Amino acid sequence: MASPKETLQRRAARVRRQVKAVANGRPRLSVHRSSKNIYVQVIDDVRGVTIAAASTLDGDLKGKLKTGADSAAAAAVGKLVAERAVKAGVSEVVFDRGAFIYHGRVKALAEAAREGGLSF
Repeated sequence: MASPKETLQRRAARVRRQVKAVANGRPRLSVHRSSKNIYVQVIDDVRGVTIAAASTLDGDLKGKLKTGADSAAAAAVGKLVAERAVKAGVSEVVFDRGAFIYHGRVKALAEAAREGGLSF
């Protein structure tokens, strides 16, 4: 029986393989979720650069959020990263949830990024 860490790594590898298969040169919206914060980046894998990034630790959000670990905070981060990506000229991305299940904070971030102007 696989340990929880091995299961997490397998899920992340499976998702990353699917993301690479459908990317077609589009940047990747990569999400990392910790117990206290959420982090997101728009990454161009072809050039190897980060186009836009946001997190609950960002100066623009830090004072406005009650906590960095709830769906409202994730939605604020999603909206902020979408604004920054659109400003940088990116409107289409591939959503890379990593090993995280599309539910709760990850889902709130994705929906807010879509509302902010990103399509995936």
